[in-house]
Amino acid sequence: MELGELLRAAGVAAEVRGDASVEIRDLAYDSRRVAGETLFFCFPGERTDGHDFAAGAIELGAVALVVERALDLDVPQARVEDARAAMAPIAATFNGDPTSELAVVGITGTNGKTTTAFLVRHLLESAGKRCGLLGTVQQVVGGEVEDVERTTPEAIDLQRTFDRMLEAGDEYCAMEVSSHALVLHRADAIQFAVKVFTNLSQDHLDFHVDMEDYFAAKRLLFSGEGGAPIIELEGGISVINLDDPYGRRLAEELSCGEGGVCITYSAAGSAADLSAREVAFDASGSRFVCVSPEGVLDVGTPLPGDFNVANALAALAVAHALGLDLEQASKALASADQVPGRFQSIDEGQPFAVIVDYAHTPDSMENVLAAARRLTRGRLISVFGAGGDRDREKRPLMGRAGAELSDVAVVTSDNPRSEDPAAIIDQIQAGIPADAPAQVVVEHDRRAAIALALGRAGEGDTVVIAGKGHEQGQEFEEGRKVPFDDRDVARDELRKLKAAAS
Repeated sequence: MELGELLRAAGVAAEVRGDASVEIRDLAYDSRRVAGETLFFCFPGERTDGHDFAAGAIELGAVALVVERALDLDVPQARVEDARAAMAPIAATFNGDPTSELAVVGITGTNGKTTTAFLVRHLLESAGKRCGLLGTVQQVVGGEVEDVERTTPEAIDLQRTFDRMLEAGDEYCAMEVSSHALVLHRADAIQFAVKVFTNLSQDHLDFHVDMEDYFAAKRLLFSGEGGAPIIELEGGISVINLDDPYGRRLAEELSCGEGGVCITYSAAGSAADLSAREVAFDASGSRFVCVSPEGVLDVGTPLPGDFNVANALAALAVAHALGLDLEQASKALASADQVPGRFQSIDEGQPFAVIVDYAHTPDSMENVLAAARRLTRGRLISVFGAGGDRDREKRPLMGRAGAELSDVAVVTSDNPRSEDPAAIIDQIQAGIPADAPAQVVVEHDRRAAIALALGRAGEGDTVVIAGKGHEQGQEFEEGRKVPFDDRDVARDELRKLKAAAS
């Protein structure tokens, strides 16, 4: 497609300098991924500026640039106000606007995105609908599992993946949508079929100014023009959690319950389109009664915890929005797989429970420890830290949650990145009250901390290893990443304990 034609079709206003008829056969924002006849996007990032890499991109085959300032380079340049914002519609147009055919379910919120996305995909696949997946743990295209680099990829990668999904026979896609992606225009030009808000609690305040700014970022998913419903369904295309105060605010703004565009849900039994009653759970999963527009449903899932009841309700609400039979969908939840690193049980025959979870915010820590407490006959032992180069304000809150809800709290390193691990641990400890009920132990080395916690556990106890979940590496200074998987480490240490006892 010619550069000028591509810009016009994408609706991007640009001042073009040079030959607008140059042929474009590929798009790139990373100079290392440039091949022949590529349109290269230049925009400032957190650490580098794409304009500085334009000359190198041309040497590798870029034939035109999208820039925010004119460069002294002899190739056609389309100057725009915001190259990131221009990238999404151009990428969508270049790939044939795949989400006009692929029904995308976008899920945003602080917690629950991953599990809800997995459950939505499971319900669609159980109904005979081919569904792709994009998220924190993995992406699935045409039934094939692929690795991921970030929760929500850049727009070029997203639109290319949507196109591959269509080619592979997918009809739907369940995707997590991060607040970063919304602010940085990665999710622009996606025609969402359903948009889900799970909850909002403190996180990412290294990126957002405050909680209001964080909420404003999440709200962007619901304020766009995209998202015509696949079916005409009263209640609309936005799925909102009414148990969350920010969810209630969003529901009011969208006029939910007044002929607006919402389907609401509540795990706490509040008045909503779908609500849970008679909630019970144990180590094997959760059970509840769902009051829904299609009647009362008995629901059972292999995912324990009140937070997983909320995730199941969100998935059922999406199923309702997409016109699936809710009774069949509720039955399908019983066969859902455990989500990697999300309240995942580790069993090596030990006489106590071990749970690995991605909980890395104060709210998710509280939820996970509260759920674990209800499954525990003995003591609750937690292992947790906090990530470096991320929201520092949540660190003392993490310390408070761990120390107030555990019997033994082992504070350790998470992903320190460029920060001093000891300094992060000090900030976590600063939030621990002097009269906290937990015995607090500090062990900087994460493997040693996990071994310590497991070594102290006895029959009937529960050990919760929180913070990294599915992650398979520990991040240190200068981008250094050391292989580390909490699940594998826990299994290894449990085997050592078993061998030592025999």
